[in-house]
Amino acid sequence: MEEFKKLSENLKTLRKDYGYTQKEIADKLGITYQSYQAYERGIAVPNLKNFIRLAEIYDVSMDFLIGKKDI
Repeated sequence: MEEFKKLSENLKTLRKDYGYTQKEIADKLGITYQSYQAYERGIAVPNLKNFIRLAEIYDVSMDFLIGKKDI
């Protein structure tokens, strides 16, 4: 479960670094704002499609998103 904590932290950090709002990312993923917010709060994890899309949006690996690798 530690990976989920790191995922939520990384999503929040990347979003802020890129200057996006939670709603903007949710719109890019085609999900509700509340669903995306749950990712950043660590109470839900993205499905595989959205996980891949998040890595593409931020141009990082999926390993990076879960804290297994540096960029």
